Amino acid sequence: MIQITQAARDAMATAIQGAGQPIAGLRVMVQSGGCAGLQYTMALELTREADDAVVEAEGGVTVLIDPESQGYLAGTTIDFVAGLESSGFVFDNPNANAGCGCGKSFC
Repeated sequence: MIQITQAARDAMATAIQGAGQPIAGLRVMVQSGGCAGLQYTMALELTREADDAVVEAEGGVTVLIDPESQGYLAGTTIDFVAGLESSGFVFDNPNANAGCGCGKSFC
């Protein structure tokens, strides 16, 4: 379904560990919005939904993907990049026809 780089797994694990409560997983979603029409969002979830796709990554990282987002995210690689000007998750999505400069929005 998706690939998660070691850098992204480390960043996800840090977020999950910092939650201060048991977390079912990190939800990765595609929603309407952003500069190009669709945007990636991520959120810590306390519970899983029955119809979620579940990706168990190394290091105890669980990623949850809702049914509506699964088609958009198929084949996507999620990375985490730390730089001088900005840091954050980067999505390499083969389903995206175009994107915007921020890397968080696509169509």
